[in-house]
Amino acid sequence: MLMNVVIPSLGDIDEVEVIEICVAVDDDIEEHEGLIVIESDKASMEVPSPTGGVVTEICVTVGEMVGEGHLVAKVDVVESAAEKDTELEISDLKEIEPVEDGPESAISAKIDILVPDLAVSTRAIVTDLNLSVGQTIAVNSMIIELETDDERFEVVSEHDGTIVEVYIKKGDPVSTGDLVAKMELNSVDALSPGLSESTDKSNIDEVSKSINGSEAAIQNAPASVYAGPAVRRLAREYGVSLGEVAGSGSRGRITKDDLKAFVKNKLNEQNAGAAEAGSVVQVESVDYSKFGDTYSSELSRIQQVGAKNLYASWVNVPHVTQHDKVDVTDLESFREALNREAETADHKITPLAFIIRACCLALEKYPIFNSSLEPSHQSILINRFYNIGFAVDTSEGLVVPVIKDSDKKGISQLSSEIIELSKNAREKKLGLGDLQGGTFTISSLGALGGTGFTPIVNAPQVAILGVARLMTEPEWDGEQFLPRKMLPLSLSYDHRVINGADGGRFMLFLTGLLGDIRRFSL
Repeated sequence: MLMNVVIPSLGDIDEVEVIEICVAVDDDIEEHEGLIVIESDKASMEVPSPTGGVVTEICVTVGEMVGEGHLVAKVDVVESAAEKDTELEISDLKEIEPVEDGPESAISAKIDILVPDLAVSTRAIVTDLNLSVGQTIAVNSMIIELETDDERFEVVSEHDGTIVEVYIKKGDPVSTGDLVAKMELNSVDALSPGLSESTDKSNIDEVSKSINGSEAAIQNAPASVYAGPAVRRLAREYGVSLGEVAGSGSRGRITKDDLKAFVKNKLNEQNAGAAEAGSVVQVESVDYSKFGDTYSSELSRIQQVGAKNLYASWVNVPHVTQHDKVDVTDLESFREALNREAETADHKITPLAFIIRACCLALEKYPIFNSSLEPSHQSILINRFYNIGFAVDTSEGLVVPVIKDSDKKGISQLSSEIIELSKNAREKKLGLGDLQGGTFTISSLGALGGTGFTPIVNAPQVAILGVARLMTEPEWDGEQFLPRKMLPLSLSYDHRVINGADGGRFMLFLTGLLGDIRRFSL
């Protein structure tokens, strides 16, 4: 039996654009498998097939504007499906009824609200809850507040809707992907792909384990990822975070082929890495209690995560470190003058602000330092934006907040953000967004001491700048020795991407900027 599949009800939207065709003529399809992807100003969604069968005709093209009732495709219904309802008529398909709570449903009246990615933490405590059955929730309104070992942050709703079920309460421990509540959307056009899908960790197979190492590594794809329900379901089965997959479809949409290619590359990398891992000699443990009194002190959560990441970076990245010193006497005089002129200002101008500004200019001139090595090791990804992270010493260990778009901010604004982020880091008030997206890192010892050190690259970044203590040294001007303020710098970089000559040029340019701030304006 031949069945016509049409565009379902779109709520108050008149027309949407066809941005992807997911099937071809003669393809065997299953019930609820996506046929096409449509997009409005607010969201994209798949139009699923209401039955299994064989596609006999595609009746739309990519870029075409369609509305409710527009013919999408013709499907030759499989016999088993036809036997279930022999009286099915074409008119019955004018509106596809929503399937509640189904992860394959592209147009669902209800969605799951999940605990977001907790980044470095595995669990969090619900410290505040703004959810109750029957409550109307507006988009961007706070729904829950979570506290981890590292920070406290709010989770906001990405949709307008009504809460129909609540599964947590204040004080409950939760993990990434845990079900918080169910929401009934106010309108179909409010639906954003991916939020109606829950994380099914029981579905993780051997492929996912080989890719990510453990079930704990499987996370929900962020809502911003451009992929349909069918791709998201397959990603869950593989245990792949869609945020890591590059999309080749229209407007960067992730297709099944993109996902399969990603899995293949990951498996190849896993196999190659397994051979290399066998050559790493493990350090033998020593029972020091045999030699005297000892006691155990547990590392903080931040220290544990940091140790893991630093070890991975040190083992996998061939480090080279170049050292230099720059005369910042004039820069410091200028900075001190600015602070004297603005004694009533809310914040002081910090030396780090000038260093960040100089680094942005150096990264613009030498973009290879603002890149990351592609997983294939055949190419590099160069960032056109400059997000500078800086290490902050806290009671729990080092954290690295990130100043987004540092190149677009002046010295005063940079100083303000440095002070604010440092304060929030020490008070455990940093949000997830404050710690993500860095493209280059600066680690400054400030006044703690030292004439130089070897900072470890914060992979997948390819370079990091270490800043030691400012020192006063004598300099001969031809007639006498004069006191000059010298700043030691240490540049570490990934030698797979950056060679010594590149490192020398970068450091020469950077020291030239810091030694003569007039160059900032060139």
